[in-house]
Amino acid sequence: MADPMPVIDDLRAESEELDRLTAGLSPGQWALPTPAPGWTLAHQIAHLAWTDHSALLAVTDADAFQTLVEKALAAPDAFVDQGAEEGARLPPAELLARWRAGRDALDRALRTAPPGARFPWYGPPMSAASMATARLMETWAHGLDIADALGVVRPPTDRLRHVARLGVRTRDFAHTVHGLTPPTDEFRVELTAPSGALWAYGPEGAPQRVTGPALDFCLLVTQRAHRADLALTAVGPDADRWLDIAQAFAGPPGTGRPPKGASA
Repeated sequence: MADPMPVIDDLRAESEELDRLTAGLSPGQWALPTPAPGWTLAHQIAHLAWTDHSALLAVTDADAFQTLVEKALAAPDAFVDQGAEEGARLPPAELLARWRAGRDALDRALRTAPPGARFPWYGPPMSAASMATARLMETWAHGLDIADALGVVRPPTDRLRHVARLGVRTRDFAHTVHGLTPPTDEFRVELTAPSGALWAYGPEGAPQRVTGPALDFCLLVTQRAHRADLALTAVGPDADRWLDIAQAFAGPPGTGRPPKGASA
């Protein structure tokens, strides 16, 4: 059983870094458009706050979380946007306070969760470590959208190891949501971490291989960049197809981002 504390610690660090980026923004900056169509910077933070609240209910109140699931099933194409829209209408200071309070409550709940416990989610049930990993992935990805809107470059850190591992583990899920049969063989994935370390997954001799920078792989599986703009190499037809459909997030296939320089 994986110790959840390292990823919970990294989730807190990732959230605090994003908090520092947003804490001093002007009201006009909160209204800046981000790369997600129709979403301002406020929508991005509102979405994180909304999802943190959902995760908190999943960990602490399964009945209340089931009510959220029923609402999602009633409006599968709209419930995420509705949650973001509701929060984005709040004054920035109130929105920030809501996000901070929610993520602090989730942090405490994950740290005190019984060992081995699994919690309901919109997909398969999650352990505390998996829940924290999913929250870190989203915090990092939506933080990139915010940084893009502000014209800021956030240096990558080795906290990306959690996102990379999640991207590898969701290989079969990515095929399934596209209506494809997942490959039966394991892949070899070798990624160069921001620190220069090598992160490797799968059998060393596997014929289907993916190599490249960990940052680029994480951008791909969160669909924050188009494959054509990334330095990832696939060897083998199954690995090549995976890089076209990879996604580490739950839900239906995303539309992804167009290549740089593509006409709107």
